[in-house]
Amino acid sequence: MKIINAKKLKKGDLVSIVSPSAGLGELFPRRIENGIKCLEKMGFKVKVEKNALKRKNWVSGSIKERVDDIHTAFKNKKVKAIICAIGGNHSNQLLKYLDFKLIRNNPKIFLGYSDITVLHSAIYKKAGLRTFYGPCVISEFGEYPDILPFTKSYFEKSLMEGIIGNIEQSKEWTDEFLDWFNAKFHTKTRKMFPNTGYKWWKKGNAVGKIFGGAIPSVNHLLGTEYEINFKNKIFFIDLPEGHNSGECFPLADLDAFLADLFNAGIFKQIKGLIISRPYGYKNDKEKFFLLKELVMNYIKGENYPILFNTDFGHTSPMITIPIGAKVELDSKQNKFEIKKGFID
Repeated sequence: MKIINAKKLKKGDLVSIVSPSAGLGELFPRRIENGIKCLEKMGFKVKVEKNALKRKNWVSGSIKERVDDIHTAFKNKKVKAIICAIGGNHSNQLLKYLDFKLIRNNPKIFLGYSDITVLHSAIYKKAGLRTFYGPCVISEFGEYPDILPFTKSYFEKSLMEGIIGNIEQSKEWTDEFLDWFNAKFHTKTRKMFPNTGYKWWKKGNAVGKIFGGAIPSVNHLLGTEYEINFKNKIFFIDLPEGHNSGECFPLADLDAFLADLFNAGIFKQIKGLIISRPYGYKNDKEKFFLLKELVMNYIKGENYPILFNTDFGHTSPMITIPIGAKVELDSKQNKFEIKKGFID
């Protein structure tokens, strides 16, 4: 299937907010409000879909309600971009009910990260539409007092300019946890930390199309019709937060997920590996050592570049990654480059 691109976003365009997974919009109205104001300040009109702020147990609505919102947003000719409110863990419930023909016939920007990984892969595979792994409304656009400049810059480079090129490294970053239920944190700026830059766990050069996402969500698709063929691809892994707020993803769980990928043969198929800056590690040298040891244990004998500590995923700021775009990794030049041609 020929891959089609969405049209570039421009000021004055209408963007739609959907919530395909977790039902956090109802719980954190201040973050939704901040996110809408941020998008409007950036020059966009904003439409919140009918069911996006609902909550049904741990999800935002029934499967039908969540699917209806996605279909409604894609069918609306005035909507130029669809931005997810937040991730979660249940986007996989929607896959059998999505109309991929409708999505292909109404191409537009679809943006989100974390569990939205599932939808990125499915839409690319079944609809042939390139989507974007990047900021969500509640977490990034809803940041106080504003979206972080680095995140905003790469949102614009990817979705408005269509030129990313060699990705600069952020000068500072944060994963500070703020309790969004607590009103005193509604107007608190998160503490930033100096960025130590890229770490090449294995040197080399590779060129290929980039696919991946949050590792639990990538694993949801293993063995299904929605799984991406990773042969000769650049694979990016986002290491999310743990089971409790403010905690890192447990290494024991990561070990199991990496074993799944290893058993599926993915580490033998790919041409390069990119790993996000992990959430919740701060300056814990022991955790970093154990993480590297764990990953490298599954990559034994492979001879492709492995880049660690990159600006995407569950720490802030983040870049916006066009799914399936052509990417080059080059350790000699300290290069992580996204080539042109991912948006029209």
